[in-house]
Amino acid sequence: MAAQVQQETAFGPVDRSAHDSLRDREISVEQEHLDRVYRRLEEKIHEAEFLMNDAVKRGQVGTPGALAERDAQVYRAGIHLNRLNNEFEDFLFGRIDLLLGKDGKKGPDGAYTAIEPAEGAVHPDNTAEIAETLHIGRIGVLDEDYAPLVIDWRAPAAAPFYRSTPVDPGRVVRRRVIRSKGRRVLGVEDDLMRPELRATLDGQGLPVIGDGALMAALGQARTHTMRDIVASIQAEQDLVIRAPAASVTYVEGGPGTGKTAVALHRAAYLLYQDRRRYAGGILIVSPTPLLVAYTEGVLPSLGEEGQVAIRAIGSLVDGAEATLYDSPSAARVKGSYRMLKVLRKAARGALERKDAPSRLRVVVFGRRLELGGEELGRIRQNALSGTAPVNLLRPRARKLLLDALWALSGQATRHTDPELAAELRSSFDEDVASEDSFLEFLDAWWPELTPAAVLDAMADERRLGRWARRVLTPGEVRRVARSLKRDGLSVHDVAMLDELQAILGLPARPRKRRDLDPLDQLTGLEELMPVREESQWERAERLAQERTEYAHVIVDEAQDLTPMQWRMVGRRGRHATWTVVGDPAQSSWSDPDEAAQARDEALGTRPRRRFTLTVNYRNPAEIAELAAKVLALAMPGSEAPSAVRSTGVEPRFTVVGESMERTVREEAARLLERVDGTVGVVVAMNRREEAARWLDGLGGRAVALGSLEAKGLEYDATVVVSPAEIADESPAGLRVLYVALTRATQQLTVVSGPHDAPDASGLPDLLRD
Repeated sequence: MAAQVQQETAFGPVDRSAHDSLRDREISVEQEHLDRVYRRLEEKIHEAEFLMNDAVKRGQVGTPGALAERDAQVYRAGIHLNRLNNEFEDFLFGRIDLLLGKDGKKGPDGAYTAIEPAEGAVHPDNTAEIAETLHIGRIGVLDEDYAPLVIDWRAPAAAPFYRSTPVDPGRVVRRRVIRSKGRRVLGVEDDLMRPELRATLDGQGLPVIGDGALMAALGQARTHTMRDIVASIQAEQDLVIRAPAASVTYVEGGPGTGKTAVALHRAAYLLYQDRRRYAGGILIVSPTPLLVAYTEGVLPSLGEEGQVAIRAIGSLVDGAEATLYDSPSAARVKGSYRMLKVLRKAARGALERKDAPSRLRVVVFGRRLELGGEELGRIRQNALSGTAPVNLLRPRARKLLLDALWALSGQATRHTDPELAAELRSSFDEDVASEDSFLEFLDAWWPELTPAAVLDAMADERRLGRWARRVLTPGEVRRVARSLKRDGLSVHDVAMLDELQAILGLPARPRKRRDLDPLDQLTGLEELMPVREESQWERAERLAQERTEYAHVIVDEAQDLTPMQWRMVGRRGRHATWTVVGDPAQSSWSDPDEAAQARDEALGTRPRRRFTLTVNYRNPAEIAELAAKVLALAMPGSEAPSAVRSTGVEPRFTVVGESMERTVREEAARLLERVDGTVGVVVAMNRREEAARWLDGLGGRAVALGSLEAKGLEYDATVVVSPAEIADESPAGLRVLYVALTRATQQLTVVSGPHDAPDASGLPDLLRD
């Protein structure tokens, strides 16, 4: 039975080759429904346009009553038409399939109001029929007979989509997330709320796509052990999803325990439970863009306010995007607390440029005044002694310059009358500050600095060496400076940019004016109609750009954040509640204690609540047992999560033959023949580009990625290339190797290189008992 589990769906045992066709068939089912919805939307738009035209005709009567009726009808029709047009794109995102309810009452949206199933809805043999299917979207849509085609996500009937869990399913049997773009359905992903049921829809077995298919197979397994495992998965995940949000919720768990999925469901649950409280937004921080793409597919868009923002750690700063990777040695320096001292010195030191003027000359009251380099240096040092951000110290520097010029002019001692002296000083300041020579000097001597400009200045090894004296070693200065000369940014550079923005104090970006809708120009609408409402996507994009802090912050793979990155994330949640998700055993940061200190500073004094996920339902036991050997080396005393299933397929070990390229390519091709899904080839970070070339011609199902990019992802099969290279590439290499070995859901191949010291069977030294 154990070997069969991976290949089951709610239809019963099937061949893995049928998986993609099943998914395609279900996408077609949802596409057919979406096409019907769009046809109905077009009909509603035509109706609204007809009402608009009819209202204009009514206005031609000319009586006061007809004009008032026209204006009112134009207003109502215009609002309706405007809303339909704004909601027209990308608005269907969910579906729930429900059991028969306790009563037959329907709400105004056409859906049944019962929350709990009727007696007898589940038959004694654990079978049941789906009595109602509801699609969830941005607005409600009824068909010609007033039956619901789409339920508004705010309606009571949509509540089970957010609230239902396997522990408390209510009437929900299956919850489906639908990914669409415009009029096209891109994908579907199912969660089973009642995996123990054999449910039918229109007389056919209920299809289940994604992780829900595995849960269905486990729930229907004949042994009590399997059922107990499913129950434990449901119970421990449900506790996290529904945990109160008044503090900090820590969620720890090993590979395959569903940490990311739990975090996403928690975002949906919290937002639906208390939308007003989280109107300030929920930020989900992921370690890599690859994981962001995955989470965007799992988490449906939750409404019109743009409350949920999913960002990679390298995309948190507006206008910056991490595209490069640092060497482990450079990354250790850039991410450490020591860099904070360097950045503070650099932000002030960047004012001193080679082309900066060394002399200030002005003419005032018919007299020429001049400040030399020594005096200017004292003024700059005095101005920088303030605690305000550097750019906000410019007014202070301006005043100190005027003070020095005033003293140099000798005017301060000429008048004993305080009022006359004050008037003269005011006139002096106005004359000097309006002179072109003074303004040009101030702009050149104390320019408004940008984070990017300071980072560019740090690429000069000599200047960086002065700013980092007694903080970094000469070798560290050299590595950091060289890394900053590259064309692009790393995730560590983005965190430094954010820190510099706080040190410099940049002014807020002005808001852009929005264009008026042509609809506003119609007769009768100028006085009654408001300015065109933004579409949900426009509003979400604007809010995301303007928002710098959030009401709730979810950090996924939190164990990988460096101290500087924790400071960056912390600024976005100063007044937020938090959900922190991670696994210390998977940390790629070399100094976890330093990162923990930065994390605690970011979270402040908020109370902590901890949960641990203990069940691994991604990896078969054969792969999990191999990975546990590395875990014992990386984190002695740590306990690996319990694997749900066993496939009977042991990991394969092979040794590089004529060349690593040929061996890896052959092993990837071999796995492509054995699985119908994806094959991930995981290599040390310095081999990423050449590994991609190794797979040329094998098709899109084979993916090459560096060890740090594999975090949070999974593949049907993986090839892990040279465990020793991965383990040796950084002080956290063993933990990174543990991650690499736990990405496969079916089969794993380990390729040993010269540094792995494999035995006769190909088993590398690191993985031997």
